[in-house]
Amino acid sequence: MAILESTFYGNTVSVWAMAAAIAVSVFFALMIGKAALVSRLSALAEKTTMQVDDIAVDLLRRTKFFFVLAAALYLGMLVLTLPEKASVVVTKAFVIAFLAQAAIWGDALIAHLIKGLVQKKAREDAAAVATVSMLGFIARVIVWSGLVLLALDNLGFNITALIAGLGIGGIAVALAAQNVLSDVFASLSIVLDKPFAVGDFIIVDEYLGTVERIGMKSTLVRSLSGEQLVFSNNDLLNSRIRNYKRMFERRIVFSLGVVYQTPYEKLAAISSMLREIIEFQDQTRFDRGHFKSYGDFSLNFEVVYYVKVPEYNVYMDIQQAINLAIFQRFEQEGIEFAYPTQTLYLEKG
Repeated sequence: MAILESTFYGNTVSVWAMAAAIAVSVFFALMIGKAALVSRLSALAEKTTMQVDDIAVDLLRRTKFFFVLAAALYLGMLVLTLPEKASVVVTKAFVIAFLAQAAIWGDALIAHLIKGLVQKKAREDAAAVATVSMLGFIARVIVWSGLVLLALDNLGFNITALIAGLGIGGIAVALAAQNVLSDVFASLSIVLDKPFAVGDFIIVDEYLGTVERIGMKSTLVRSLSGEQLVFSNNDLLNSRIRNYKRMFERRIVFSLGVVYQTPYEKLAAISSMLREIIEFQDQTRFDRGHFKSYGDFSLNFEVVYYVKVPEYNVYMDIQQAINLAIFQRFEQEGIEFAYPTQTLYLEKG
């Protein structure tokens, strides 16, 4: 019994034993409780379609060993009489462990929310997927930045002076990396303003293809010939972009020419023939067809019509059908297509 009454660092052996027993008991209780809850909630999650239980299971699984250990040691230390400095160190260590664990939980929660929103937006609005992903990235940066600042504050650093110093340093970094930062801000502009989204078919200058990924610095486009095109986000925003994915209908203009020897009656009937041929096709809307001009070797007609769907293959199928129908109709009517010719008149001297 004398040994139990011995004093070490201001506490008797019995008090140290009580603290150790509390710490060990709390540690095993928390670990066993975590395993039991994960097992029960996992079984429940398999039977339901709700996301809440899935999120709860994931958050429990992300509860780290260091946090459980820190919590157990902190609760055990509460029965001890420690010097003020030692007590402050223990408390700060536990607070930092708790902040780190809270940041891990927050990061996981944001990941689940973003995943759910991305799946929902992918069905409703593909253009919003990149926006949601980017906002999720920003939220994670805010969570971890807040953790670092709170941890530094608990360690005794002057946060106000640190933020001011970071601001001055940030200006210097921004000047040194202005090209990279311009691309980052351009990516934010792309995901918020949404001039295009993943899956859209775009044309930039003479380059064309389907958007595969919108990154922080660059956008990847898969060209029709198969290679991957990499565009700087800033250069992309400064370019003229044609987004064919958002086309509701396609306006088509084409011309054809007939020979000068075409009789007047047949020449006057060509516009009506063209209208009839185009209106016969599905998914078309005739706009106009006119005898436009006298060419060097042909009488030129211009036709304008609309394809009511934006798909390029549909347009090409319709245009092919129109061309074949025009060829057949002109053959029946005895109307000749013009092609470059030159007539020479020879005069005897």
